[in-house]
Amino acid sequence: MTPRRVLILCTGNSARSQMAESLFNALGDGAVVAESAGSRPAARVNPIAIEPLARHGLTWRGHPPRGLDGLETMPWDLVITVCDNAKESCPVFPGATMLHWGMPDPADHEGEAGRAAFETAYQLLHERITQFLESDSPTQ
Repeated sequence: MTPRRVLILCTGNSARSQMAESLFNALGDGAVVAESAGSRPAARVNPIAIEPLARHGLTWRGHPPRGLDGLETMPWDLVITVCDNAKESCPVFPGATMLHWGMPDPADHEGEAGRAAFETAYQLLHERITQFLESDSPTQ
């Protein structure tokens, strides 16, 4: 069986999309190959975004934030935007199912409130990805 190709988009590709990429690849157990990118990539991945993954036993094998250049020419089965800005600036991905899983940006918070916001984002992504993989159909 050919794995489903999933692209997760955010504005900065520094937090939510990186977390979702890691979750899809870990939970998908080879049935999914996920990548992520951003409409305006940040200078680096937010280090606090990696903490919830580690706390839940997942190793982040991500990449520096990257843009969308050339990704629209690659074959994607599913493209998911995880922030409203990325949804508005998302290019067309021919043949891909498009979903929007908007959620607040945890990077808008600092200190312990920031860590709590990243944990909340992790939990929400985990729930949505688990539901998606269990149903193998898009969830909103």
